[in-house]
Amino acid sequence: MYPFLRLTKEIIKFRNAPPLGMWDVHVSHHRIWPWDLDFMSELNNGRTLSIFDLGRIPFAMRSGLFKVLRKRKWGLTVAGSIVRYRRRLTNLERIEMQSRLLGWDERFMYIEQSMWTKDGTCANHGIFRTALVGNRKMVPTADVVAELGRTAEPRHLPDWVAALFAADDSRPWPPEKV
Repeated sequence: MYPFLRLTKEIIKFRNAPPLGMWDVHVSHHRIWPWDLDFMSELNNGRTLSIFDLGRIPFAMRSGLFKVLRKRKWGLTVAGSIVRYRRRLTNLERIEMQSRLLGWDERFMYIEQSMWTKDGTCANHGIFRTALVGNRKMVPTADVVAELGRTAEPRHLPDWVAALFAADDSRPWPPEKV
């Protein structure tokens, strides 16, 4: 089940936090609970994505994006993600999550998130390709940035991020039904 109570806690916790600048990092702390584990007693890969939500949503709140979403009646969606899992996270372990805007192109905003252990080891790292949707169509990122009252030019994505998503874009869609 989706961690609605944990999300509510994060929203309440950060509702009065200082706003973030365009390139600032949102830092949050989380615990791995028994219900987050798979049968190997480590953080389930699907739950990892849900826990990343617990950082991404308050990040969007603090950046001013949620006000824009309500005002314009837009929705926020993940259009793709690439996650690297490098260290097991186990029961009751505490993590620090860092969330930040990595950059954008004409269609998508890219958010980088990482989970760190107490000893400073990066356990998971994800890049999330996100989009805003209004009237059943994607909203151009230039419109989103303007609504946020920002004048920043798009930050070029690191070459490795651009290459990852370029490879994903070349994948046939829909896939062949077997």
